[in-house]
Amino acid sequence: MKKKILLIQPENEKINRFRRKQFNNFVQITMPYLAGFIDESKYEIILVDEYRQRIPFRRTFDLVAITVNTPNAYHCYEVAEKFRAHGAKVVMGGPHVTLLPEEASQHCDSILIGEAEATWPAFLEDFYTGQERAVYRSEGIPVLKNLPLPRWDLLKRNPLMKGAVFATRGCPYRCAYCNLKQIYHDRFRVRPIPEVIREISLMKSKFFVFWDDNFFADKAHAIELMESLKPLGKKWAAQVTLADCNDDELLERAREAGCLYLFVGLESFSPSALRGVNKGINRVHSYRDIIGKLHKHKIMIQAGIVFGFDEDTPATFRHTLEACEELGIDGVTVSLLTPLPRTPVYAGMKEERRLLNEDWSLYNGKTDVVFRPRNMTSEELLEGYLDFRRRFYSLPSFIRRMKVSRTHLFYNFIINLGYRLALKR
Repeated sequence: MKKKILLIQPENEKINRFRRKQFNNFVQITMPYLAGFIDESKYEIILVDEYRQRIPFRRTFDLVAITVNTPNAYHCYEVAEKFRAHGAKVVMGGPHVTLLPEEASQHCDSILIGEAEATWPAFLEDFYTGQERAVYRSEGIPVLKNLPLPRWDLLKRNPLMKGAVFATRGCPYRCAYCNLKQIYHDRFRVRPIPEVIREISLMKSKFFVFWDDNFFADKAHAIELMESLKPLGKKWAAQVTLADCNDDELLERAREAGCLYLFVGLESFSPSALRGVNKGINRVHSYRDIIGKLHKHKIMIQAGIVFGFDEDTPATFRHTLEACEELGIDGVTVSLLTPLPRTPVYAGMKEERRLLNEDWSLYNGKTDVVFRPRNMTSEELLEGYLDFRRRFYSLPSFIRRMKVSRTHLFYNFIINLGYRLALKR
């Protein structure tokens, strides 16, 4: 007899309100990917993405699986308790569970710690036979071969935003505010290129994103993959480091393969701030030349900018805006520094008693400041961040940036308009 399983891609109300204002949000890949591992001869699958769907609390399920990131943790715990009260078993995995397994285990029946390629199928088999354990931990480093296709068919979402794939896992760097090293095994890995290409070829959307943390980290793999991608005629984006964008061969291959923009974590225009969080691979004096190379190859730059470093002052917001306009940065994903659990930044702020609270629902990097900055008040940090977003996505700023960039003006306008309309809402 089949067991009923509900897969939940959660999103608490606060971050949902923030994201729904923007129409250019690509889907999260986690739950469609994990659904691909499920044997449908044993399980009946329902997948819910809270970005656009409501959780069916009135329905009966044997098992509820939830992926948990830090800002959604308390929300996930509440969801779990509601289902457990009606007799369902709940299993949790994801970044927050891996970072704080003792906390998460108090709110569910089983937890999956670390990467799930081995533990998730093992848990599903154990649960089906009634022998599931309380803790499953990723011991060996998963080899990313022969992976199942994500079950996009289970997801009710705009097909234009369903395109997501990963070709690599991990990152060789150790930025102090990043928790990748605590979540993944500390080894960079790649997927077989034919498997990645097949997955992309089956996507209905012309547009997709690589969900990799550092797409260019293995240059040979990236070049071979992009060469194989060219015949598909897709348009795509990926996350890379600024240093790798100094490579004309990589950029030329990316352009030929249909790359529209690259997400690059600039983080700051302050060399001392970058050194302070172990982001020394970014050289501020090289920003102009490298961004110029991106534009020369007709690739837009979506820059990651973080406010709240110890070196930041109230003047940082204006200086950053001026620099972005002068360099012709096409778009920004701007965030508040967030001391995520078990990162060096978190440990340092906790020791210095600078954390304002440990309410994980506020740790989303978009709506709240959760620590005391060094050179301004927390209120000044939040207001400066909000004001930067308003000014950057204003029409005058867009015009100034486009005079420098002159790259994919139509796509650039649409992306900027999406953020601008979100701010007006």
